[in-house]
Amino acid sequence: MKNKKTPGLKPQFIRVVWCDNANIIRGKAVHVDSVKDQEVSVGISRGQQGVPVMYDGVVAESGLDPVGEITLRGDMATLTPLSYAPGHFRVMGDMLQDGKVWENCPRGFLKKMIRALEENGLKVKASFENEFYLLKKSITQNDGNAKNNNHPFYQPADFTPFASTQSMDLNHPVIMDIVESLITQNITVEQYYPESGPGQQEITMGYSDALPAADNQVIFRETVKAIAPQHGLIASFLPKIFPDKAGSGCHLHLSLWKDDENILPDHDTEYGIGETAQAFIAGILHHLPALMALTTPIPRSYRRIRPHMWSGAFQSWGFNNREAAIRVIQGEEGKIKHFELKTVDAASNPYLALGAVIAAGLNGIQENMTLTEPVQKDPATLSPEERDEKGIIPLPGNLGEALEALRKDRTISNAMGPELSKSYLAVKNKEYEDLQAMHSQKEVELLLEKY
Repeated sequence: MKNKKTPGLKPQFIRVVWCDNANIIRGKAVHVDSVKDQEVSVGISRGQQGVPVMYDGVVAESGLDPVGEITLRGDMATLTPLSYAPGHFRVMGDMLQDGKVWENCPRGFLKKMIRALEENGLKVKASFENEFYLLKKSITQNDGNAKNNNHPFYQPADFTPFASTQSMDLNHPVIMDIVESLITQNITVEQYYPESGPGQQEITMGYSDALPAADNQVIFRETVKAIAPQHGLIASFLPKIFPDKAGSGCHLHLSLWKDDENILPDHDTEYGIGETAQAFIAGILHHLPALMALTTPIPRSYRRIRPHMWSGAFQSWGFNNREAAIRVIQGEEGKIKHFELKTVDAASNPYLALGAVIAAGLNGIQENMTLTEPVQKDPATLSPEERDEKGIIPLPGNLGEALEALRKDRTISNAMGPELSKSYLAVKNKEYEDLQAMHSQKEVELLLEKY
């Protein structure tokens, strides 16, 4: 098998990677000498899509069990050498059963939604915008007389403010290694700056078509989390680590295209947004309570989404309004190229999140939904009467409410299909039940290095 060479080390393994319903990135590695006919496949248990974040066991209500095998076939178009793991390559995996896409495959779900959009002559371009913390681990003792009570305690890598050049200098080695590795994996890096939390960073990627955008999100998380320990640090995308510090979002940037033209802008309409794009945004806004079960999918997600926190706590949209759930980004001279969905974090499976957002937007187009009036204030500063008048509704305040909204939303559930809907809801219900019952510190310790 002919591959690009990783400098200094002969290629040995190809990792076939998948992302499960709990958004844990998993993989199996095949030695290159075992690869035949330019195809890489491995077997995984069909119970894998019923596993929650807390443990490696199948949730009974998922309808899945350890009996039966699913083929994980590598998409060889995604073959990439890993600079942070010399001798290893990566391919994204597609789940197959009896030679067909398995109904529980998240990547298969996104592909299905892309096809549905294409059947309407449309395509989406997207990018995930990640915030993450760089942390140091130390050991403290709960009980000075008992070494067995030691537990990890995480401290920020620095204590600098938003956009601090001092933070840039302090974290220069790890950030540069991350950026260089992303570039070697064909990721376009656009911007970097320290975020408002201590040790919090943001690196933005260039946009691409929907499927590579979701693949790139997996690559981004893998790269950041792999390189940070090489510098004695831990990277975490957990949406809320410190109760009194900024949370980490993963805003989803989107544009809508037809015949190779961005149809979001239209200067002849009231809002400067094309009619089809307006309906697309209206559909996302309409289905947003249900979408949040997929885009903000763990209990800690809702510790971030609060009023006055720039996270989009209300079902609203606006121009350059960072408190609106959907921010239409208006540049110089009123130019509009894309919009941003703020109620997304990196605990979400990018294939499920983006696929469901496309399903919601497509439903908006098919139902010719009308975009409500833009909100140009922080919705939380409006009186309840003013919000009622403008149709501004608080979004789900916890995962339980979002899961209930997803159960009732036939558009999103039908798009996912009965098998994926069932397994996903079962996993998330179990996570909600177990995680909300945990002490906050224990929950953070469980999740911090998983996301």
